[in-house]
Amino acid sequence: MAESGVHAGLFPQAVLFDLDGTLLDSAPDMLATANAMLAERGRAPITLDALRPVVSKGSRAMVSVAFPELGQEARDALVPEFLDRYEALIGQHAVLFDGVAGMLEALEAADCAWGIVTNKPEYLARLILPQLGWETRCAVLIGGDTLAQRKPHPLPLLAAAERMGIDPGICIYVGDDERDIVAANAAGMASVAALWGYRLDADDPLAWGAEVMIEQPAELQQAAAWPPSRR
Repeated sequence: MAESGVHAGLFPQAVLFDLDGTLLDSAPDMLATANAMLAERGRAPITLDALRPVVSKGSRAMVSVAFPELGQEARDALVPEFLDRYEALIGQHAVLFDGVAGMLEALEAADCAWGIVTNKPEYLARLILPQLGWETRCAVLIGGDTLAQRKPHPLPLLAAAERMGIDPGICIYVGDDERDIVAANAAGMASVAALWGYRLDADDPLAWGAEVMIEQPAELQQAAAWPPSRR
């Protein structure tokens, strides 16, 4: 259920989304990647429940879960292998979260442009788009290495709005991690906290400062669930 005191009652003019944990449940791909690395080293696999909460934190966090006994330097050295293995199987196990397809269709029916701003490396994010049929539907894609800064810095969101030819203040950002909401606030965008995504037990979405918190993507098929833009 959306939590907000005010609703515009209209779909936004433009929406930017985080990718992993917001649009795409990529945790199964990440699990296959981590477990392939563990199996090659003769180690027991980890579970999806163990890995899922840190997927939005990035490859270093996932390697840390898979190899907790290693020091930071040794874990960092495994990140390139993790990314290479993930690239080789990307999309084989990942699925859209329930309701995402309908939500995007509802936005498009309302003439709302949408794009993706993710901290995933751009080359990996671009591999996903054609698998989902999004290569012509997604108006802009900014990855974690596209620019000099990544979320929670506002630059990726501001650059995405500029590439779409829109004022950041009319755009809404949707993400499942605190850094998403911090970036949106700094960019002057209204934001939606995606509660269906990946979170640690200690994370408190109430403290993030989003305009609304949404339990399931299907809720965003209704115009009234969206917060008003800031312009």
